[in-house]
Amino acid sequence: MATNQGGRACAVWFGGDALNLSVQLGKLTLQNPVTVASGTFGYGVEYAQLLDLNQLGAVTVKGIRLHPVRGNPTPRTAEVTSGLLNAIGLQGPGVDGFIQKYWPFLKGLRVPTIINIWGTTVEEYAEVARRFDALGGVGALELNVSCPNIKEGGAQFGTDCHLLAQVVAACRRATALPLITKLSPNVVSIAPYAKAAEDAGSDALAITNSYPAMAIDIETRRPRLANVTGGLTGPCIKPIAIKLVWEAAKAVKIPIIGMGGVQTAADAIEFMMAGATAVAVGTANFYEPQTALTVIAGLRAFMERNQIQDVSELVGSVQTPGRKSAPATANRPAKSPVENPPAGGYVGPQ
Repeated sequence: MATNQGGRACAVWFGGDALNLSVQLGKLTLQNPVTVASGTFGYGVEYAQLLDLNQLGAVTVKGIRLHPVRGNPTPRTAEVTSGLLNAIGLQGPGVDGFIQKYWPFLKGLRVPTIINIWGTTVEEYAEVARRFDALGGVGALELNVSCPNIKEGGAQFGTDCHLLAQVVAACRRATALPLITKLSPNVVSIAPYAKAAEDAGSDALAITNSYPAMAIDIETRRPRLANVTGGLTGPCIKPIAIKLVWEAAKAVKIPIIGMGGVQTAADAIEFMMAGATAVAVGTANFYEPQTALTVIAGLRAFMERNQIQDVSELVGSVQTPGRKSAPATANRPAKSPVENPPAGGYVGPQ
C-alpha cells in the first residue's frame, strides 16, 4: 500500500481518479476492507515478523473473557477436506492479562484493533466491554455470541434472539466503542438474528462463525479431537457463509464483515457482492500468513481492471434473477474522502 512520509495510507490513483479502498464500520474507519478472523491470528504479535500488520484494514484478536481460560485438552485441531476442525476452547489470558501482555504492542500499530470478547452471562459481557471502553485506543469490540449462557442452562446467546438482544444491549450501555456482533450460523434463518442485533445497538455484523463438526480416526476408532467435536472452518464453508451474508444484508442496514474460507481476492469480492462491506481472512492465515495482503493486492487489481473507483461499489452488487442490475445500497457505507491527492498521475501500487 502506498504511504506518505508520515506512514499513513494514501489512495492509489489511476487515470486521474482516486482508487478508494477505505470502508466504514459504524464510527470505525478501515483503510481497506480486509481484516483477519478472531482466533486465527493470535494477538497480532505472533504474526508481526511474517507480514506488515499496518497494511491490514484492522487486526482482530483472539477472544477475551473477563478471567483467564485454559482451553481444551489436545489434540485441538484436525485437518479435513478443504477445511480445519478446531476445539481450542477459547483459551485466553483474560482482560488483565491481555492488557498487560499484548496491548502495549497493539496500541502502537497504525491500524485499529478489533477485540473479540465473550462471556457466560450477560453481565460478564457487559463488564468486559466496560473494561475495554475505559482502556482507550480500542478500535471496536466484536461480540462472540456463540457461547453458552450458564444462567440459561447452556443455551447459546447466538441461537436465541432474546438472549442475543440482551447481550448486545448490555454491551451497548457499557461502551461507546463500535460493536460488531459475530453471529452464529447454527440457526434456521439468520435474518431475525441480524435484525435483533441491529435493533439492540450493534454497529455491524460479522458473518459467520464456525460450524459444529466431527472427524474420526478410523484406525484408532477415536475422535480426532480430544473435545470430540469442534468448529469447522475453511474453504468448504464459503458457499454457505456467502449465502448467510446475502440473507443478512437484505434484512439490515448496518455493515457486515463476511468470513468463511477467504483465500483469494475473488473470494473476498464474492462476499462483498453478496452484501459484505469488509471481509476477514481466517483459516488461510495458518498455512499462508501473507494471505490477507495478497487479498488486498488482488482486490485493488480487480478495481483497477474494472475501473471501479470506490470499493463500496462492489457491496451488494450481485445480480440475482428477477432483480434489477443496479447494485444494492442498503448497507453500503458512505464514501470516505480521499486525503491529499497528488497533482496527477499514478502513485501505486499500495
